[in-house]
Amino acid sequence: MAETVLLLAMKKIGFAVASEVTKQASAQFGKHKLQLTELQGSMGRIKIELHVMHNFLCQMDIRSRGNQVYQGWLEEVRKVVYVMEDMVDEYLHLVGHQSEFGCCFCLKRLFRQLPRSAPSLDRIASMVKEIEKNLVHLSETKDRWVLVTNNGVNSYSSYNIVQGPQDLISISRSLYQDDLVGIEDNKQQLVEWLEDGEPTHSVIVVHGMGGLGKTALASTVYRKAREKFDCDAWISISQTYTREDILRKLIIEIFKDQPTGPSNIAGMDMTSIQEELKSFLERMKYLIILDDVWTPQVYNDLLGALVPNLKGSKIIITTRNADVGHLTFPEMVLEIKRLSVDDSWKLFCKKAFLKRKCPEELKDLSEQIVSKCEGLPLAIVSIGSLLFVRDKTREEWKMIHDQLSWELVNNPRMEHVRNVLHLSYIYLPTNLKSCFLYCSLFPEDYILKRKNLIRLWIAEGFVEKRGGSTMEEVAQGYLKELIHRNMLQLVEKNTFGRIRSFKMHDIVRELAIDLCRRECFGVAYNCKHKCNQPLDEKDERRMVIHGLDKDTNQDILRECHLRSFIALDKRVITAFDKGILPLVVDKYRYMSVLDLSWLPVDNVPDAISDLFNLRHLGLRDSKVRLLPNSIEKLSNLLTLDLYSSKIQELPRGIVKLNRLRHLFADRENDRYGRDLRSRTGVCIPKGLGKLRELQTLQAIEVRDEGTVRRLGELRQMRSIRIFGVKGSHCKVLCESLLQMEFLTNLDIMASDENEVLQLNGLKPLPPNLQKLTLRGRLEQQGMILGAAAAAARGPNHSLYSIHLSWSQLVEDPLPNLSQWSKLTELWLTRAYMGEQLTFLQGWFPSIKKLYLRDMPNLKRLEIHQGTMEGLQQLLLLNLRSMVKVPPGIEFLQPTLNFLGFGEISRNFLAVLCRCSRLSGIRWSYSLRKMAAALQLVLITSVLTTADSSGCKNARELCYPAHI
Repeated sequence: MAETVLLLAMKKIGFAVASEVTKQASAQFGKHKLQLTELQGSMGRIKIELHVMHNFLCQMDIRSRGNQVYQGWLEEVRKVVYVMEDMVDEYLHLVGHQSEFGCCFCLKRLFRQLPRSAPSLDRIASMVKEIEKNLVHLSETKDRWVLVTNNGVNSYSSYNIVQGPQDLISISRSLYQDDLVGIEDNKQQLVEWLEDGEPTHSVIVVHGMGGLGKTALASTVYRKAREKFDCDAWISISQTYTREDILRKLIIEIFKDQPTGPSNIAGMDMTSIQEELKSFLERMKYLIILDDVWTPQVYNDLLGALVPNLKGSKIIITTRNADVGHLTFPEMVLEIKRLSVDDSWKLFCKKAFLKRKCPEELKDLSEQIVSKCEGLPLAIVSIGSLLFVRDKTREEWKMIHDQLSWELVNNPRMEHVRNVLHLSYIYLPTNLKSCFLYCSLFPEDYILKRKNLIRLWIAEGFVEKRGGSTMEEVAQGYLKELIHRNMLQLVEKNTFGRIRSFKMHDIVRELAIDLCRRECFGVAYNCKHKCNQPLDEKDERRMVIHGLDKDTNQDILRECHLRSFIALDKRVITAFDKGILPLVVDKYRYMSVLDLSWLPVDNVPDAISDLFNLRHLGLRDSKVRLLPNSIEKLSNLLTLDLYSSKIQELPRGIVKLNRLRHLFADRENDRYGRDLRSRTGVCIPKGLGKLRELQTLQAIEVRDEGTVRRLGELRQMRSIRIFGVKGSHCKVLCESLLQMEFLTNLDIMASDENEVLQLNGLKPLPPNLQKLTLRGRLEQQGMILGAAAAAARGPNHSLYSIHLSWSQLVEDPLPNLSQWSKLTELWLTRAYMGEQLTFLQGWFPSIKKLYLRDMPNLKRLEIHQGTMEGLQQLLLLNLRSMVKVPPGIEFLQPTLNFLGFGEISRNFLAVLCRCSRLSGIRWSYSLRKMAAALQLVLITSVLTTADSSGCKNARELCYPAHI
């Protein structure tokens, strides 16, 4: 909705009129005091106007989508606000440059660079004054033409617009009564909880994304179970509920079947209603359904009336927000999952063919349509019903298949699907709406990575500062909330429970794309699906390129007002005649996000400095060898991603980027990771300590002791990789690292195989360290990962992951490592020179991944019962001396879902195939002579071709390079 645009503009104006900027501007434009005062006054009044508009828009709900007058007014508001955003950026840019270079220099510079330079203070003031007038006019226009009722809801309506949240709930209930498929287990669970015979009062929470059938499931169980309770009530909740309204509905419902009850409910005050309910319910066995609850506060508001008793009373809460599940015990929370492939097909055939068999000529198209629904019952039922009334011909089916996205957005028969899912969007907090829409700009089924997306959200200005938390921590909270609200789907967590990747449901994404189009939020360009509907008619702010064809040219950027450009297709450069970067620099001076990762860009022009608003520059895996000195003028840059580019040294001015938070510049030299120096970093010029906001540094190449000494000034560091370390550097390095109290990820690589990393000065380890990677020879005595170090950290340590490579330890490291009880990952590569490793009972209780690689002397691996009881993945790679199946490996079977033997001989393969201890475990392998061809980056990618040796559980393995 447009309120997201207003919110971003208000943030910028708030910063522009803050005391610090005001003082700076007053000092620089002292001769224009009156003009400056008027400008700041106009910006302050505009901020107030936008704040009132924002509050008004937040009251407008789903019904406003049918009001063309309102939508037209919103479009004009957006245009004015976008211009205001540009002017604020110009003003901050002008003030910032004057502060750095002085007034005389700045004016000369502006004069030389016209017309591409920033406007003068006079022009900015004039335009802001005009914007203020336009906003006043728009407010008056709204009052004249946009009709609203007292509660802020449009009085306009149309035949296909649902009239409120309660109507949506009613439609949802009636839609599913005869269409429930695959709910037997959930239904049985609810019935068991309701009939458990326990006298205690119980709260049951049913949660899942909109359209999964939570209300229908609860309704089905409620109709049959209510007879076993003394009284019952079904209350549907909207997010705009009032406590008084719910209590009045509740007392009416509770007494609907009672012979006697309060005589004048309408005249009762809140206290009387609550006392009446409390007095009645504490004597009754009651069943109450609170349907479509949005926040835990709803239940808390009713605590005064819903008194616990020992009658076996039950409360069922349905919700789209997983956080509501915290109202009860985890064992009383029922998460509704999407339908399986079989149940989805069954439901589709039930609606499209009235339970008859799908005609063979329509099966492939039908399966593709069902796949698009991704197990969402509401979508399956709606699309199946739509197809039921169409001709059962392949031509008709093909037409629906090809225009399914259009049908979802425009067909009146799909309105209830749109409304149910849009309701989830409308009730998002404003700061989450932009984050949600941003995800829809990426391709269908695109796997989004947490860290990367968070950096983009911050660069876009979506994330606000909250107390002492970093913006990255706040953004992570946003992401968790979107997942808990079932707006995004979790794909993978790392071993210690943090979100790693996620995606957007296809149907939800289609509706979000429509919202992006309506709100001019952004455009996803895909030549196959023509997502680039006339860009020259829209004030698009963001573009993500999915795919191009040979006919694509620079015209797709014509007349856009882009602030963000992300290319996901390597053919972008070819399509734009290898001039994409100069083109963007020339046309879009307000650009905040520019990501050309994986494109064959080989040159960064000096004019990159004109992008004064740039916050994210992505040149990952590009061919760029040098950055221009002008990069130092990108004073707003937060993320510079040069990972795996050709850059070996950064320009001296890089240290002037004092807002830089994330710097990625390491690169791979050996994708198979066989050499110690398989990765290298970059040399950073003197002045590194000036980058005081830096949180990520990957990776720095150590030149001398001065380099590691300056690292101690980076007190905000969270993740750092330090390569080329010598033993003589280690004392100072340890002192510097211990200054980084927030450090969570540490990666140290020695300069060569013979250099000893003397890291005893790191005892104890930094307090928040979660992941530790050490590449190089370690001192055995007093090793920093020894039992003494673990004891110093105590049971509350945060270390979850240890990677040791080329450590060349002579003594068995496991007794020491096992003291780190929270470890979830352990990677040992050329770490141990001995012949035997033994895992004893009780060791590594939390570990989920264990990888042992390239230890040529290791002959025997013993696994005792009761060790690694949660292990999920075990990979034994290139252990040439191992010729016997590890005794005790069968003890891992209950939790093990991946077992790999890499680079083994045919003789050992034969031993594995005959081993009875592996009979219940599926395992994978690769032969030694095939190793070079099979080394890939993905660990669990397993070929489906079974081995000709006849091993039932064996599959050929593709294993990771970087272990």
